[in-house]
Amino acid sequence: MTAILTYAFKNLPTTSKWALKFSIRPLSCSSQLRAAPAVQTKTKKTLTKPNIRNIVVVDGVRTPFLLSGTSYKDLMPHDVARAALTGLLHRTSVPKEVVDYIIFGTVIQEVKTSNVAREAALGAGFSDKTPAHTVTMACISANQAMTTGVGLIASGQCDVVVAGGVELMSDIPIRHSRKMRKLMLDLNKAKSVGQRLSVISKFRLNFLAPELPAVAEFSTSETMGHSADRLAAAFAVSRLEQDEYALRSHSLAKKAQDEGLLSDVVPFKVPGKDTVTKDNGIRPSSLEQMAKLKPAFIKPYGTVTAANSSFLTDGASAMLIMAEEKALAMGYKPKAYLRDFMYVSQDPKDQLLLG
Repeated sequence: MTAILTYAFKNLPTTSKWALKFSIRPLSCSSQLRAAPAVQTKTKKTLTKPNIRNIVVVDGVRTPFLLSGTSYKDLMPHDVARAALTGLLHRTSVPKEVVDYIIFGTVIQEVKTSNVAREAALGAGFSDKTPAHTVTMACISANQAMTTGVGLIASGQCDVVVAGGVELMSDIPIRHSRKMRKLMLDLNKAKSVGQRLSVISKFRLNFLAPELPAVAEFSTSETMGHSADRLAAAFAVSRLEQDEYALRSHSLAKKAQDEGLLSDVVPFKVPGKDTVTKDNGIRPSSLEQMAKLKPAFIKPYGTVTAANSSFLTDGASAMLIMAEEKALAMGYKPKAYLRDFMYVSQDPKDQLLLG
């Protein structure tokens, strides 16, 4: 809509532009459209594109990331996302009313709270006048949330955006079979006893078989583990190399955790349980122990195992993104500058994990 109006406005005669100058209302989630100032004070040398505002990260937090089926197992995704938002508010002391927009990314959506960003925002005490939406783009969904926020600020639509991500693999949707869903919908539409009996008569026992979810591509029906195994074979990455890399990753994460370097983690008091303060999936082992595990996907010759794969995770994160001039005016010291981004798309069959 904005693009159409912009194109039409650019092609109007000069006199018409002048006449409309005072009549077009700004399409903005903040008070008005703002162009980048010609001169900015206390700004660092920028590599940003010409005429694009400097966009900065003020701060970011996350809940502890836990193995699915552990302390977060009785929660819903918006509960964990709300904890991340609350932690961000506490960390930055940003007034809720200053936030123009909230965006969250998620991979597997809970159908009851499909717009988890909105539900989490309301739960964290943001105004119901603050817009929020949810994006999904497989494993990069939270990045998509962040870059969507970058676009809103760069275009002048917003000054302050909160972007984040959430996943709760402890409670992923398990559906009835398609036949059972259709029968239940037909039964709901039936008006008379005779119509209901007619629908019920079509029921078969195999209708009760559930549709179990899988971390798989819809277009290929291939799980990510199978893709990883095939990609490792294509690039001649051995089982030992994968085990060594996984061991290094866990060892460095444990070192960072022990030394208090994971400063983005905020404690989360789980209702009815203890306060969670650290990730529980960091588990350094040994190459000897890892070598004993059998392949998890392609058997018996695959190289991807439970030890060199990422675990199914519950957790959420949130970050505060601002136009630089807004951040400086509010007294914040930017932690990073968001300069540019690009997304690429690959063949989902042979190049899924290269995207």
